[in-house]
Amino acid sequence: MKSVYDVQQLLKKFGAIIYIGDRLADLELMETELKELYTSQCITTEDYQMAILLLRQEATMLREKEGL
Repeated sequence: MKSVYDVQQLLKKFGAIIYIGDRLADLELMETELKELYTSQCITTEDYQMAILLLRQEATMLREKEGL
């Protein structure tokens, strides 16, 4: 996994297509979905950690860009 798109594709495999219209809210919802998949042992620890890292990096960049 190298991008948020890859995380979206991982979630799509489990039937989770996330689009709210607010990019930051989308990222937070994706993180919640990943936590549920990991807790249910549907994804590996490695995939979970990489996906969370990517989502948090993207969220941080958005917050800095918006000045939040």
